[in-house]
Amino acid sequence: MRVAVIGAGVVGALLARELCRYEAEVLLFEREADVGWGVTKANSGIVHAGFHDRPGTACARFCVSGNALFPEVCRELDVPFRPTGAYVVALSFRERAVLDELRAQGEENRVPGLAIVAGDEVLSREPNVNPEVAAALWAPTVGITEPWALAIAAVENACANGLELHLAEEIVGIEVARGRVRTAVTSRGRYPVDAVVNAAGLFADQVAAMAGLAELRLVPRRGEYVLLDKAAGGLVRSVLFPVPSPRSKGILVLPTVDGGVLLGPTAEDLPSAAKGAMETTAGGIAAVLAGARRLVPRVDPALAIKAFAGLRPEPPGSDFVVGETPVRGFYQAAGMRSPGLTAAPAVARWLAVEIAADLALPPKGSVNPIRRGIPRTADLAPEEWEALIARDPRYGRVVCQCNHVTEGEIVEAIRRGARTLDGIKFRTRAGFGRCQGAFCTDRILQVLARELGTRPEEIGARGPSAPLVVGRVRP
Repeated sequence: MRVAVIGAGVVGALLARELCRYEAEVLLFEREADVGWGVTKANSGIVHAGFHDRPGTACARFCVSGNALFPEVCRELDVPFRPTGAYVVALSFRERAVLDELRAQGEENRVPGLAIVAGDEVLSREPNVNPEVAAALWAPTVGITEPWALAIAAVENACANGLELHLAEEIVGIEVARGRVRTAVTSRGRYPVDAVVNAAGLFADQVAAMAGLAELRLVPRRGEYVLLDKAAGGLVRSVLFPVPSPRSKGILVLPTVDGGVLLGPTAEDLPSAAKGAMETTAGGIAAVLAGARRLVPRVDPALAIKAFAGLRPEPPGSDFVVGETPVRGFYQAAGMRSPGLTAAPAVARWLAVEIAADLALPPKGSVNPIRRGIPRTADLAPEEWEALIARDPRYGRVVCQCNHVTEGEIVEAIRRGARTLDGIKFRTRAGFGRCQGAFCTDRILQVLARELGTRPEEIGARGPSAPLVVGRVRP
């Protein structure tokens, strides 16, 4: 049996990993040149608790169960996960009433540990919160992670268990005969299949239409963010939410797993044709800063090192579209809006079981769920770093000064599949720091060129079609 998964974001990557537990040929197709470059890469990185989601929805069900799976999945895949807890901050007695509604909703969804705490208790734990805080909803099961790292790790583990990965290969058609999916047609060839899983992110509606399911319509919702330098790292310890609006969870202030602070996102619905509109706007950034400073007045815009935007797919009814469809063998993992990251492990596990039952796939006799990440020298004790250098001197040559990434880590990232500047960045954090690559890009390009047997001018941030340099200044 052959199963094709379309889309190597965090949902598709985890699903491919789960399917590799069964006796089947699993193919993962991604239109981009690397894993996790769609919705996954511009993401808040929050593992939500589930109190924001309407009871009875797929969002609520999979968010709560996904949250429970996250520590185990991240431990198996050696991916950062930090349980931080979260506060929903009410700044008035009118907002205070909303906290009761959120707690009741969360308790109906079986979110553990929810509690409403007084403003002085919030300030004792988070002293930089707006002193006008009246009360807050405390959710202890909220955490933070790196979504792109999770997608990369899941694909690495799946490949070790038999996955066939197809990067830079876009699905252009799906052939259906007698009500059953038969063939996945790509930009490179045709693949007979017994099942297709649509995890194509923003483009899942277009993929569904290829199979004759034209009723799914996804709206690209743009969220703009501001990233603060690690000098702001002590500003907050928990994820801070405002009281939500009917439209979104609002503009947040949260720590990142590598010690920075993230502000955002906004929520702007765009035309369906604007699925590449990743630009930031003056109005959007102003809204992010205003919303963040309402929660934490000490937010300092001078510490901003990057502004960026991401798009998330907003489905009809604001709920996930998951499971089987009228076309036999065609399954949806679509409309994965927030809390899609949190829900991903649970959606992947549930859908893999469903597909295995439908296709009568027996479990494999042996599967290794463990993947070890690239050693991060910045996180090692001095004696551990010295031992690593003794085995490979390249771990003693620092390339990215901001995040203390060594040549050894970059070479290992290349060995694992990085072929672009972004491929290195998302695997090692080189270029993610204060200078945003200003001082390390040229050295990374040199290492890439050397290891790949090419020239720096043939390497781009996202592939050879967009090179970063056009030639040498001098011989």
